[in-house]
Amino acid sequence: MKTIQKVLFVSFLFVSTLLSNAQTADEVIDNYFKNIGGKDKFGKIDGFKMNMVTNYNGIEIPVEVFNNKAGKMYVKINFQGKDITQLAFDGKKGWSTNFMTMKAEEMDSETSENMLSQIADFPDPFLNYKAKGYTVEMLGKETKEGTECFKIKLTKKPVKVDGKMVDNVTFYYFETENYVPILTETEIQQGPMKGQMSKSTMGDYQEVDGMYFPFSINQGGQAMVVKKIEINPTVDTKVFEMPTE
Repeated sequence: MKTIQKVLFVSFLFVSTLLSNAQTADEVIDNYFKNIGGKDKFGKIDGFKMNMVTNYNGIEIPVEVFNNKAGKMYVKINFQGKDITQLAFDGKKGWSTNFMTMKAEEMDSETSENMLSQIADFPDPFLNYKAKGYTVEMLGKETKEGTECFKIKLTKKPVKVDGKMVDNVTFYYFETENYVPILTETEIQQGPMKGQMSKSTMGDYQEVDGMYFPFSINQGGQAMVVKKIEINPTVDTKVFEMPTE
């Protein structure tokens, strides 16, 4: 009887330890926002601009990215001294520059529709995620980039791919020490890479106006280094408009 009691006691301690060490998805997300500046500060962001540099075949290319809560955004690069808008969205439709003709081309309606559905992600998809209709799920711990992480599944509203609505899921890996994401994985839904996972890494978190942002980003194998981030900058609205010529 004493042996059984000892076994039960040890089992109770073991289970209690597991429960005390367990983290829910909401706890990880709450700690994440606490560590990067707080939900209140991020909720007051109307827009931000990032100046970055990337390397292409040994050539350093400046990149400028702007996003705001109205859904307007652009990605511009400076190549051989010329500013080129790679991507722009005016809140209703998107367009990009054709690098062969160097002329602006409107995106198809499906792409613009999907971009419109992503407006709620600003400034962070986890901010008030329930009100956005998103769900999160804790999938345990995994080691990524040599770091122990919490794996969280974020499911957003479906997007349209080739005329059909498909699930919109991203897996986030939050490091267990500082509760910041260092890797995301998203399944590619179309093209020759369909079914494979697209990975993005982020690191070197730095403070900007009391908030922390990653200054090192690698998206799909393209490494970018952030040089400057401006919060609520003034931007000429013409930059979102598709050129008529």
